[in-house]
Amino acid sequence: MGRKRIVTTDAKDAGAEKKAPTVSSKKRIETGILHVQSTYNNTKVMLTDDKGNALMWGSSGGAGFRGAKKGTPFAAAKVGETLALKAANIGLKEIKVVVKGVGSGRESAIRGFISKGVNIISISDQTPVPFNGPTPKKPRRV
Repeated sequence: MGRKRIVTTDAKDAGAEKKAPTVSSKKRIETGILHVQSTYNNTKVMLTDDKGNALMWGSSGGAGFRGAKKGTPFAAAKVGETLALKAANIGLKEIKVVVKGVGSGRESAIRGFISKGVNIISISDQTPVPFNGPTPKKPRRV
């Protein structure tokens, strides 16, 4: 059947209220840069300070989505929301957004982030676009 457990409580522990753990950082920032990298298979979101030093990050795979669900806009929105809750603890007020990639989670990750009360200063798209492409195949010799 299993072992029986006997729970004992001390008189001083019974009267004390348990507090929820709060994450507080020594570093307080007002503005930051939100980097959103969206591919067909995943969405990665990273928050940096103005100099580009990484503060926190998250991805659809890290949020618990697996397989084809990682590339969905819903997964990207959830990643943005969870990162915004973490960012609220360090006092973030406004962000610049840098978007890279062609996936479906580009816009919804930003919408999820600003749903928690963060202002956007600017949005820039830095998706790499090939201007010459790969070299074509050689003609077939018969």
